[in-house]
Amino acid sequence: MHGDLVTLTRALCDAASPSGQERPLADAIQAALSTVPHLEVLRDGDAVVARTRLGRPARVVVAGHIDTVPVADNLPTRLIGEGLHAEIWGRGTVDMKGGVAVQLALAARLAAPARDVTWVFYDHEEVAADLSGLGRVAREHPEWLAGDFAVLCEPTSGGIEGGCNGTLRAEVRVPGVAAHSARAWIGVNAIHATGEVLRRLEAYEPASVEVDGLVYREGLNAVGIRGGVATNVIPDACTVTVNYRFAPSRSVAEAEAHVREVFTGYDVTVTDAAAGARPGLDDATAADFVAAVLATTGGVPAPKYGWTDVARFAELGMPAVNFGPGDPLLAHKDDERCPAWQLQACYDALGAWLG
Repeated sequence: MHGDLVTLTRALCDAASPSGQERPLADAIQAALSTVPHLEVLRDGDAVVARTRLGRPARVVVAGHIDTVPVADNLPTRLIGEGLHAEIWGRGTVDMKGGVAVQLALAARLAAPARDVTWVFYDHEEVAADLSGLGRVAREHPEWLAGDFAVLCEPTSGGIEGGCNGTLRAEVRVPGVAAHSARAWIGVNAIHATGEVLRRLEAYEPASVEVDGLVYREGLNAVGIRGGVATNVIPDACTVTVNYRFAPSRSVAEAEAHVREVFTGYDVTVTDAAAGARPGLDDATAADFVAAVLATTGGVPAPKYGWTDVARFAELGMPAVNFGPGDPLLAHKDDERCPAWQLQACYDALGAWLG
């Protein structure tokens, strides 16, 4: 943790930890943090929490997940270039072990920050929401996450992204009548009838919604389709799975009502949903963080279009922002890579603000 950020990032990435296989890395992080005298270290499953107990008037939570999507022949990491112009290539460099490296390096360095800090390293972010290590800690040890403001080190290319869209998945079922395909006129082909569902999606115009000064782009898309039981049977059902990404000004109930309205006349079953999070940039601590970081990095706050765990902090009544190294457009890609200069910029800006 006391070495350079590139070496630390590569070490974290080369310790492969796809969701469900985080334990060795969690053990290593716990062991490393336990050597830092100014930190109290806690553990729940494969989530590790380390915090200062200095009695400061404010506490900041800085969080990042240690799991990745599956490796795609992109480990061990490769380093291309030199110095701050170098790029680290490999699974997890962007999402989000570059951010975790920044967390670990600052956790070791900041013995007397101006604000108390809780560092959170959690498991199971890249899978179903009910498996989330952060969600588990929030349920079982909410006091571990108590704070006035949170920074989630999700990749933002070193900028600040406020809040996040909500997400809802639903299955739209189209009925039919089964028959032998040699006598198709006896049945009703559910796959053919699905065309109306697809036409509604094709004609759908997603909204752009301004929330507290940031404009969130919505989207409603088919992400899966299934139907048919055999190649000589007219299918009696077809199901289209849709994903609705909705602005944080909508509740889950409002998002569900909207999806049901779009697919009026069809059987709609919601299978998964999570509320978004408003930007919260009008909070005093958030505004101070934004001003301090942008004074170093430049730019302006932007919305987070995808769902992130800032929503979990919002549920806890805590304003939170996304801020970390790596281009989010490269997350989960086979050519995932993170520039060294962004690691350093995030380290410098967050370290300076924490004091």
